[in-house]
Amino acid sequence: MHKRERLGRTIAGEAVDRAPVALWRAFPGDDQRAQDLAQAVIAFQQTYDWDFVHLMPAQNYMLIDYGLQDDWQGSPLGERVILKSPVKRSLDWTELRTLDPERGEYGKVLTCLRGILGEMDTPVIVTLDSPLTQAQRLVGKTLFLRHLRKFPDRVITGLNTITESTLRYVDALRSSGIAGVCYRIEHADYEVFSENEYDLIGMPYDRRILDHLPENWWFNLVSLQGQAPMLRFVNSLRSHALQYEDASSAFSSLRTEYSGALCGGLTIEAHLLYGTPTIIRNAVRDVIVEMNAHRLIVSASGAIPITTPISHLRAVRAAVDLMRK
Repeated sequence: MHKRERLGRTIAGEAVDRAPVALWRAFPGDDQRAQDLAQAVIAFQQTYDWDFVHLMPAQNYMLIDYGLQDDWQGSPLGERVILKSPVKRSLDWTELRTLDPERGEYGKVLTCLRGILGEMDTPVIVTLDSPLTQAQRLVGKTLFLRHLRKFPDRVITGLNTITESTLRYVDALRSSGIAGVCYRIEHADYEVFSENEYDLIGMPYDRRILDHLPENWWFNLVSLQGQAPMLRFVNSLRSHALQYEDASSAFSSLRTEYSGALCGGLTIEAHLLYGTPTIIRNAVRDVIVEMNAHRLIVSASGAIPITTPISHLRAVRAAVDLMRK
């Protein structure tokens, strides 16, 4: 069964020959140059033959052209330290300007995608951060929440600019040949907002972005970040698959509430980083049995560290093949 058919049937809740599987990671250093990032992603895919490719550009790629400066200082997840933020005062939100999606960092990603898609027919999705996620990185969590509560009109002006830039970027991606995006949401988290707060502050921007995605993008993954994700919102977000931080548990109960595929089953630390091949094979088997291979994409709860043992990656891939029907 071809990868696209396997994913499409999984999303639709139909029978497949085996559960789709994919892991992804950042490529710090290589992610500063389009050709190097494309080659790194292609080599990773050629090694493990995942059912889809998730392109992760540099962490703050959507923000660099606003004036943000950052640096990778060794984080195994590819996280970058912000050296300079374009937003310091609340008035700075009103001075942000809409970005050109064909230039700068956006243009670099478009070039990278052309390089990847020119070498493979595997479905490709690309990371897209929510407007609130982008806004917080422009200023830091503490100051972002302070500005949002003291000067909401100014922050909303900035959020509208960020949203417009994101929508233009989506338009630029329409002709790229990707299958969809991985839309990352950080603030639909009970440790940050209440449900009522997020419904007012975050959901309108999420809907604007997700409702703008092209109809022919058949694989859009929503990734809920944070330790206490608001799963109540998942069916109100237009998507084909869902991933969340603690997605190694409660799969069976969530699949009755969510109409798409669930992406996960493995934890980054206990399984992939500090586990063993045997532990990983057992975990893959258990989640496939629990879900009856129905609407399941075997994956981790997020991007894997660059220090993940190679034998563990091989174990994930082999375990799924062992469960082939």
